[in-house]
Amino acid sequence: MDITKFVVGFRESAFLLGDYSTYRAQVSRRLRIVQKKLGRATPKNAKYAAKAPVTAEDVGKDIEFLHLLLLTSERAWAQAMAMKAAHSEDNADKNITGSTRQHIVSRLHKAVQTAKQVVELIADTASSGANETDVLEAKAYQFSLTGAEEFEKQAEGIKASNASPQRWNACLTNFSAARIIYASLLKAKKQELFKELLSGTIDPSIRYAAYQSRIPRTVGVPAIARKYFPKEDAGLVKSVQQLDPAALEEEDAASTHTQITWRGRTANIVDAAIGQALVSVDAASAVLDQSSGTSTSSKDRANAYDDILIASQDAVDATRRAIEELEKEGVDEGDARMQDLRVTNLAVNYDLISWRIGRNRVLIGSDDGLTFPPNPPQKPRRPRKDGKEWAEREEPTGRKLARLRERVALYDAILQSIDSIKDLRGAVRDTGFVSELDAQRAYFQALKCLNLSHSYAFLSTPKEALALCNRALSLSSKAAATQEPTPSPSTKAVKLEVTAQQSQKLKQNLENLTSHYRGVVALSQLSANSDTASKAGLTNAAPVVERLNEYPASGSVDLKNLVTWPPKLKPVPVKPLFLDVAWNYVEYPGRAPAKQEPEPPKPQEEAKQPERPAAKKGWFSFGR
Repeated sequence: MDITKFVVGFRESAFLLGDYSTYRAQVSRRLRIVQKKLGRATPKNAKYAAKAPVTAEDVGKDIEFLHLLLLTSERAWAQAMAMKAAHSEDNADKNITGSTRQHIVSRLHKAVQTAKQVVELIADTASSGANETDVLEAKAYQFSLTGAEEFEKQAEGIKASNASPQRWNACLTNFSAARIIYASLLKAKKQELFKELLSGTIDPSIRYAAYQSRIPRTVGVPAIARKYFPKEDAGLVKSVQQLDPAALEEEDAASTHTQITWRGRTANIVDAAIGQALVSVDAASAVLDQSSGTSTSSKDRANAYDDILIASQDAVDATRRAIEELEKEGVDEGDARMQDLRVTNLAVNYDLISWRIGRNRVLIGSDDGLTFPPNPPQKPRRPRKDGKEWAEREEPTGRKLARLRERVALYDAILQSIDSIKDLRGAVRDTGFVSELDAQRAYFQALKCLNLSHSYAFLSTPKEALALCNRALSLSSKAAATQEPTPSPSTKAVKLEVTAQQSQKLKQNLENLTSHYRGVVALSQLSANSDTASKAGLTNAAPVVERLNEYPASGSVDLKNLVTWPPKLKPVPVKPLFLDVAWNYVEYPGRAPAKQEPEPPKPQEEAKQPERPAAKKGWFSFGR
């Protein structure tokens, strides 16, 4: 039946356009449409006639009967909230008293009575066709409206000075029941609308009622909800435990987070909500460590960071709310509670940003983008018509540049996150911490320049690539010089921490790459000089035969200037030759005379062959 989804959907669509008055008008129009559809609307200029009450069989036959009751309840609730909002705008410094207060409570009472009718109809599962989850959603809706009614009875108006704090127990009981049910549904269904209800309305109301009941702030909202949950209702307890067996059990894990340590300074956890959030962070961190070694795809490993980012954000929000509450109370900054919260705030914010940077590093690659491996070639799925295999093609330059563009965007996000750490209150005072952040920023900025140099190299512009690579080398030298040896991280998952080995490896790689780009630039300059001289037709342009030691650019050989023509008389450097020609004719002392070998006999002349008669000339041997 999706009771919660129906109610929350109507509220969100109305609040996007206006306020509670807009929501009331929208619900009234929708209620009129449903009444006409069911034949329960009173025609114009007709006397009102009471309609038969809605039964469970009606709900089982047509879901619009359930919507009729829900819209009636929502219209009454919206009217009460609209009156309260209008009074807060006009008379913000005065309490609501008199007939206005009675009218608000009356409208809320009508909404509660209609919600109770919904619960009674839904509870008859055989006739209404509902299941146990629908019954729980209806009960949670009723408890939230009843808690709102009790809240308005106690929060507004002038109270006696000797009023007992126990007057808030009814409000705490109803809101606690609603919170336990919605938390169990959130754990079972994994829908965000239950989380929005808890954080938007129920948890703040429980916290305010607990404050009025003089419950210490160190007690968390979940603990208060378990304490005031109506456990005497055996059916409700059984239904909740079927969804979540641990819904009513005490959480002992929060006791381990009574203190937090930040750079050698220990701070006490002064709010139980912060301790609960830190427990969730530890649990999500353990799950992330287990999944970091199993996932192979970078996107899968990055998606595993979502749970820990949500838990870390909850810790940050809980710390901020605790600080705001102390500031409203006028607590001085020198108070021990405020000092502990400042340290806790810096620690949890740094942890959140570190996990966010770690997720971006996982998306970049395992080596933080130090190398740029090509993507494996992909063949078309369809076979060729001639039966042959598709030839593997290299990745196009456009796709390479697109991948580098994504990397650069991730580097920019990392640099912005590091700069946001410096903006945290109390971070700039720690000079050692700031120097570590500067070294980490130089490391990631060097990687950004390195990947930009790759893009210019793909575009055949070696000068720009050399300039960026040289800039990256200077940044990496700064990072390696200021980087102190850090211990191995306690978790397997990647965070902000950069080790000294990573900085040294980046520096060595950049030194080699800078030398490579220098050679490429030198070759391109030589080719450019020879091309300029050839194209300008200068007289001192040497022919190609005299410039064979130079590497010409592709297609830049001047075929009209291969050699000098006509040739000119000019000295040619050659090796000197010394010929002792007299050695063959002059007899020197100690040299034996050369023996003359007899000449071989001449071969006899071949026998003369008989002469052939001369061929007759003319046509057909007749002569002329």
